[in-house]
Amino acid sequence: MSWFATNIISTFMLPPLSLLLLLLFGLLLYRRPTIARRLFIASFVLLWLASTPYIAESALQLLERQTSPLNIKAQSASAIVILGGGTYFHAPEYADQDTVGEATLVRLRYGTRLHRELQLPVLVTGGKPLGNTVSEAQQMRMSLEQDFQVPVRWTEDHANNTFENAHNSFQTLQKSGIRKIFLITHAWHMPRSAAVFRRAGFEVVEAPTAFTTRHQIDLLAFIPRAESLRDSKIFIHEIIGLLWYQAKSTFSHQTRK
Repeated sequence: MSWFATNIISTFMLPPLSLLLLLLFGLLLYRRPTIARRLFIASFVLLWLASTPYIAESALQLLERQTSPLNIKAQSASAIVILGGGTYFHAPEYADQDTVGEATLVRLRYGTRLHRELQLPVLVTGGKPLGNTVSEAQQMRMSLEQDFQVPVRWTEDHANNTFENAHNSFQTLQKSGIRKIFLITHAWHMPRSAAVFRRAGFEVVEAPTAFTTRHQIDLLAFIPRAESLRDSKIFIHEIIGLLWYQAKSTFSHQTRK
């Protein structure tokens, strides 16, 4: 299934569209007031919860507790693999060229730190899921080399999802005899990405970054905000991804039998 088709389907399952559709069903069933009222209440409550910082952040932390910050002194590997996290399209301040997005930049920053401490070769991975002219991997290479002065040895620029990131990266690094890697991505993305990379054949040392933290819990933590709706979307997307990859793995295992 293509990246576009997959994301169209997931959009209908994720907030806010899924909650708006629930509200729409309530409107369509106005002649059945009891059902309509329940749908209205459900959509309101779910939208409120999904938009509440404390709830959304706690949900992301459920994923992040499945990994832990890297202890560089206690771990070793042969290469650093950094996953792409999106593009900043037609950036005006960069002559309208595509460049790395915010999430990708966060991962590159941590990758730079890891490279400077360990002096390991770097692989960047990310394709052209939206048909852009410059792949995410090429954007990452340019940013690392020009902005951070970090050399990139391998550029995997055909993958359009985490599954392809893992398998394409394994094919690339296998040629150099590399199986054990430091894997860099967001902490909430690590449970899914690490599992996929291990199934692809890697021995993964998790190097998560951008954990969900909060200065303090106060009244503002319980007042809905747009940013929290985004966090809830990320959480649900990751849960769906984990379940999907688990189902694919189970089906593949049963087929081999």
